[in-house]
Amino acid sequence: MKKWFSENKNTLILLLVCAVIFAAGIVLASPEKEESPAAEEYSEYEKAKITSVLMDGTEQDESSDGGWRGEQLLLAEVLSGQYKGQTLQVSNFVGPLYGVPLYEGDNAVLIISTYANGDHTATVYEFERTVPLIIIIALFLVSAIAVGGKTGAKSLFGLLITLACLFFVLLPALMKGAPTLPTVFAVCAYIAVVSLAILGGVSRKTVCAMLGTVSGTALAMIFGLIAQSLCRIDGLRVPDVEPLLQLRQTGTPIGLTGLLVGGVIISALGAVMDVTMGISSSLAEVSAANPELGKKELFRSGMNIGRDMVGTMTNTLILAFLGSSFVLILYLYSIGLSTHQLLSSSYLSIEVISGISSSIGVILSIPITAFISAKAFSKK
Repeated sequence: MKKWFSENKNTLILLLVCAVIFAAGIVLASPEKEESPAAEEYSEYEKAKITSVLMDGTEQDESSDGGWRGEQLLLAEVLSGQYKGQTLQVSNFVGPLYGVPLYEGDNAVLIISTYANGDHTATVYEFERTVPLIIIIALFLVSAIAVGGKTGAKSLFGLLITLACLFFVLLPALMKGAPTLPTVFAVCAYIAVVSLAILGGVSRKTVCAMLGTVSGTALAMIFGLIAQSLCRIDGLRVPDVEPLLQLRQTGTPIGLTGLLVGGVIISALGAVMDVTMGISSSLAEVSAANPELGKKELFRSGMNIGRDMVGTMTNTLILAFLGSSFVLILYLYSIGLSTHQLLSSSYLSIEVISGISSSIGVILSIPITAFISAKAFSKK
């Protein structure tokens, strides 16, 4: 045990410092508690179990590609909240774009509305998906550990850190008015350092990957800013930004214009980390196999390795963006836009900026990481 602590001292010190930074970030980003006045009428979302189907008027609609449509009248036992244990009569409204038919034994989430006179009514909000999601996540965890072993377990721990940084630091900080791009970049740089330290410890290999990742992500951000300036478009044109604009207009100091490039930084981070770690790890092995290689030879080897990664990584990023917007792309195709209309639309510009900027970050991180690694591993 003492030998292990001695060998991993630098890694433990770095992770301890990162833990302190993370705790400080949570404290600074945590929202201030506000006392809200007691409302006479309010709604709660509570879990329930369907005990009986009183009326089922749902049917499949062939014009909606088999989607369900109609209304159900159900009896449901409330499993949480102030009405726990009560059996309520609830309505379930189903349409092709919302809701699903429910049957006896299903779990659901109810919207329970309480009125000033003490009466309450309930309707079905959605099918309760907690258990299915837990099963899906469990299968993912088992697969990662079974195939990846210790490395897979470390990667899952790194993923946990990433999610914690995004949900407990980045999002609360943005809601409190922190500048969007500097905050996103700082959190992503922190994630890169911590994740790579967890995977490979603190060594020349991981330090090279850290520097390459931060540099590549910074270049993706810079290219994204240039691209959005040329196209005269920013985060205010991103889909689904309207509710955030309404929040800002009612006093929430969230920065909206930087959301487009902020998304580019986050989406580029994983691919850049993959590329930089691959190059630095490969050059470490090449240098160990042939210690006589100089900086030029190692740099050339790094570039050759990186070129093989460019095609697949670029395709991965572009296809990821296209896949996330597949429904929108299908809709644009269906309405038969002219070339001028399509090329000038904000939808296409946003997808092009996002995909290309992230790919630029991946591509340019290759020579940077190859150069840093060549300097670090060359014995000459």
